[in-house]
Amino acid sequence: MRRTTLALLSAGVGVTLVLSACGANQANNAGGGGGNTSGGASSGGIKVGVILPDTASSARWEGFDKPLLEKAMKDAGLDPDIQNAQGDVQKFSTLADGMIASGVKVLVMASLNAASANAIASRAKARGIPTIDYDRLNLGGSAEYYVSFDNVKVGQLQGQGLADAMKDKPAGAQVIEIEGAPTDNNATLFHEGQQKVLKPLYDGGKLKLVQSQPIDEWNNQKGGTTFEQILTGNGGKVDGVVAANDGLAGAVITVLKKNGLNGKVPVTGQDATPEGLKAILIGDQYMTVYKAIKLEAEAVAKLTAFLAKGDKSGADALAKDTVHDGTGNRDVKSVLAEPKLITKANVKDVVADGFVKATEICAGDLAAVCTQLGIS
Repeated sequence: MRRTTLALLSAGVGVTLVLSACGANQANNAGGGGGNTSGGASSGGIKVGVILPDTASSARWEGFDKPLLEKAMKDAGLDPDIQNAQGDVQKFSTLADGMIASGVKVLVMASLNAASANAIASRAKARGIPTIDYDRLNLGGSAEYYVSFDNVKVGQLQGQGLADAMKDKPAGAQVIEIEGAPTDNNATLFHEGQQKVLKPLYDGGKLKLVQSQPIDEWNNQKGGTTFEQILTGNGGKVDGVVAANDGLAGAVITVLKKNGLNGKVPVTGQDATPEGLKAILIGDQYMTVYKAIKLEAEAVAKLTAFLAKGDKSGADALAKDTVHDGTGNRDVKSVLAEPKLITKANVKDVVADGFVKATEICAGDLAAVCTQLGIS
């Protein structure tokens, strides 16, 4: 087994990477679904549990992951119980305990924090139920498998996007970084990737870092308030902004609009959400990172099916790569996909892949822009 800190999805995985993707994105409280099962009557397959984290940090969980997971798992012969913790750690634990008691054969978790998820994994293990970390690796945990994207690469794409957008700025151009939750290992990896590109520019004087600030719980409102405070403290000056996802980017852009700076200051993002893509088409956001969540959902469904049937050798053959958990001093068998940088020039790729519909991003004043860019 090849060891790497973050490896790409192996060719032998059996999941074809038609399009790579990445990111986390804008909050969408219309997602709903908290506490509801994924779909009424049992499909007759092997019962498995999936817990998603919230509906506020990103539109992806209910809008994309949930329906894609449900379809992929049913296609794999499973009967998935998919529920959302709505950002509540206690509810997450309660949902997990209910699934364990109901006899699920595998438990898949996109956690709110590592401590609570690791406690759940220990309880599941005591009942002989394997767990899979989905999208977020729980450091110091006991899950044997992890399915996600190359999250360091996500950050590198964000850093490269900002560097490209600021290449013609004079030396010392000022950057503010608004990062994700400090309790989310993905946010740490995003920042690590960003710094691979940006730190040499800071050290060399091409760019100047004003401040880098993580935002608890990926809270968009808090992100906007924090950015405004930093901007004000810097005399209203900023030349570029790293925003860790499209939701935080939207909050930053709201502040930039108040100061007449939107469209003049490049802003990064992640998740390729409809709002993020519209902001790119308008010119208020420079880039996002697209993650083809379909690939992630299909991979975890295949892995879950192997484990649910007691086929550990099949699971190991699928999870050919590893991610190192420094906290637990362990290597976790992993399936990882590669993300893709999206700017105005290739927004059409996200639409062509079926991730969003042209009607979601091309209404009103943007219709002409979409026509010009070949988005239909």
